[in-house]
Amino acid sequence: MIAFVLGALTWTLLEYLIHRWMGHDRRFKKTPFGVEHVRHHIEGNYFAPTWKKVLFALGLGALLVLLAGIGYTVGLLASYALYEVLHRRYHTHGGFGPYGRWARRHHFHHHFVDGRTNHGVTSPVWDLVFGTYAPTSAIPVPRKLVMPWLVDASGAIRAEHAGVYRLR
Repeated sequence: MIAFVLGALTWTLLEYLIHRWMGHDRRFKKTPFGVEHVRHHIEGNYFAPTWKKVLFALGLGALLVLLAGIGYTVGLLASYALYEVLHRRYHTHGGFGPYGRWARRHHFHHHFVDGRTNHGVTSPVWDLVFGTYAPTSAIPVPRKLVMPWLVDASGAIRAEHAGVYRLR
């Protein structure tokens, strides 16, 4: 159980480091991850194909089992899978509950306000540790990147999101 928890905690750090450095450092923009990440920021609703992520996870998992054991590997990969589900849902669904609303604001601050902040997609812990945390206020969403869950049939921000998001 300790190995599982350590694996899960390791993922939170990797999530931050991969996103911050491979996704936002110019030196890594031409890597496969960098290319996919830039496209995600430009298109908003674009996500790298699942098969690419699964292949990567399988390769990493095989290596980790040899180096760190099954418990650690399962903890890390389960946390990675949860991250993938949550990240996609931030973009595709309105979300619910205090965590869901907070996480979406935190992440969309990164997307639409300041890409140098809030690199932790599912947790602010490493942003706080490394000084890249930014509190959120009203998030200005570009009209060309607006998510369907955010607007009503007329294209206006839905009432339940009006205090948090605005169109620009």
